[in-house]
Amino acid sequence: MTRKILVTSALPYANGSIHLGHMLEHIQTDIWTRFQKQRGHQCISVCADDTHGTPIMLRAQKEGVSPEAFIAATREEHLADFQDFLVEYDNYHSTHSEENRELSELIYNRLDQAGHIAKRTISQLFDPEKAMFLPDRFVKGECPKCGSDDQYGDNCDNCGATYSPTELKNPKSAVSGATPVLKDSEHYFFKLTDFEAMLKEWTRGEHVQTQIANKLDEWFDAGLEEWDISRDAPYFGFKIPGTEDKYFYVWVDAPIGYMASFKNLCDKTAGLEFDEFWKVDSDAEVHHFIGKDIVYFHTLFWPAMLHGANFRKPTKVHAHGFLMVNGTKMSKSKGTFIKARTYLKHLDPEYLRYYFLAKLNSRVDDFDLNTEDFMSRVNADLVNKYINIASRCANFITKRFDGQLSDGIAEHPLIVEAQQASDEIAKLYEQKEFGRAVREIMSIADKANKYIDDEEPWVKIKDEATQQDVQLVSSVALNVFKILTVYLKPAIPMIAAKVEAFLNVEPLTWNDSQTVLEGHSINKFKPMVKRIEAEQINTMIEDSVEQAPAAELADPLKPEISFDDFDKIDLRIAKIISAEHVEGADKLLKLQLDLGGVTKQVFAGIKSAYSPEQLEGKLTVMVANLAPRKMRFGMSEGMVLAAGPGGKDLWILNPDDGAEPGMRVK
Repeated sequence: MTRKILVTSALPYANGSIHLGHMLEHIQTDIWTRFQKQRGHQCISVCADDTHGTPIMLRAQKEGVSPEAFIAATREEHLADFQDFLVEYDNYHSTHSEENRELSELIYNRLDQAGHIAKRTISQLFDPEKAMFLPDRFVKGECPKCGSDDQYGDNCDNCGATYSPTELKNPKSAVSGATPVLKDSEHYFFKLTDFEAMLKEWTRGEHVQTQIANKLDEWFDAGLEEWDISRDAPYFGFKIPGTEDKYFYVWVDAPIGYMASFKNLCDKTAGLEFDEFWKVDSDAEVHHFIGKDIVYFHTLFWPAMLHGANFRKPTKVHAHGFLMVNGTKMSKSKGTFIKARTYLKHLDPEYLRYYFLAKLNSRVDDFDLNTEDFMSRVNADLVNKYINIASRCANFITKRFDGQLSDGIAEHPLIVEAQQASDEIAKLYEQKEFGRAVREIMSIADKANKYIDDEEPWVKIKDEATQQDVQLVSSVALNVFKILTVYLKPAIPMIAAKVEAFLNVEPLTWNDSQTVLEGHSINKFKPMVKRIEAEQINTMIEDSVEQAPAAELADPLKPEISFDDFDKIDLRIAKIISAEHVEGADKLLKLQLDLGGVTKQVFAGIKSAYSPEQLEGKLTVMVANLAPRKMRFGMSEGMVLAAGPGGKDLWILNPDDGAEPGMRVK
């Protein structure tokens, strides 16, 4: 049965360049989409730039251009990066579009008419110089819990506490530096709690991964709250219907951008109907591919909005983890924060596409791009196994047999075995178990190479009595090579196109894994893939290193203290003997620290930068004599030391080898 499938990736924010972290998602989406199309299904993929919000407005002001001009230039840059990585969207649009405005207003009005919108006055921090209300991340000050300065208005990166911007001590506007004042404003709220029963049932179906469903249960247990969906002028976005100075919060119209991009495609494509995919009783499928950091919006707010506005909900939300490079988060200073365009200057995009295929699975675990493994895997699999089959056999056919493949090979056991793997490999693609699919594919490639080794065509070609055997051996191997190309084509479409030209065949579909080329003429073989050299990777990393301007290398120094003041702080080497997530805390990890016989428990606000598995067994430095502080999750008996501005950009201190737990840091 032919399926109707609509696929989307999370919309990249129009405030920066595409990097390899983005490409992880968009390549995964593209591989899955190409697979569905190769299977003969109607599979449509759409995306768009996410263009609204305060950061865009301020960035455009800084650049001296209008927000519209800024996002238009960014969209062209993003689209070029995706296209050059062979990520093929049927439509790439913008959330700043008439389609998105109309759909956002339609959904809001339906929710409002059904009683799912509330209004109430709240007090917010207001920048008197810029005459604007300040979002949480645009207020900085001292943490109301631990006193650390330069903390954002929603959480402390030092102690992990969460709070409202109005609780900050000595707050400053991150926009102008002015001291903000409290000001009342009427805000609009979406009653998420109206949909709790529906969401509990929906998220425990087949619509999200088990890991995500478990996380959602934690949020349900903590209690859903009404969602503030309005922002005050000045703001770059869409006005809320019936208002003059209220705008939709960017996360309201961003997911609606999926629908808007599809509607834009429908309006210019004959026979493609919007309602067939988005009406409540649609028999089509809608699949969203997203990062785990935006699960809350896509699995709670988004399906609730759709349900309340009488649209269908997603068939499935596919979440993935973050991209790590060489075991750690991407770093600009280390050159591992690699932009898509920088990668393309040094390496073929299909190398990365294949590596992602070889390593990705259906779970939400973080993905490690290990550069040594990357080079080794591409060279071993694509060059030494897959392409090697054709390069070893093609010349025998073209030079000795006029380019003609043998007849009577359809029942050869090696070809039959390769064909029989089709259903299992298709099942693994469907389930996004790409790595397991590659293991099946490369197992067939190994058998094909062993077959060539055992038959020794380079020896048999020298004996006239066995030359005909060489044609048969080469024809069998090249048919297996064709079948492997069918299986790998979703990840390496350009290489597949070269194979199709070489084999003199039409573009390969999944069903072509079951056909055999007999008595068929092929063309001269040309090299298709080059080996990766270590120098290419090293140069790419060197080009990715960003040196911060001298004025930005450090925060301003604090006032001088005496040696006696410093001597009061007891800094100790500590071994992290265990690390675990804290139920109900989005920022915190609970650490058990060994100080050489004494164990202390610390709650550290480093969850956005580290997983528990990355920390266990490591040495770090802690403040051992900090007065214990009771938190709602338990007692915190110290503080681990870390550097960086916060969020994902945070690095705990690691002493050199030789340091032992309990040693004093002087």
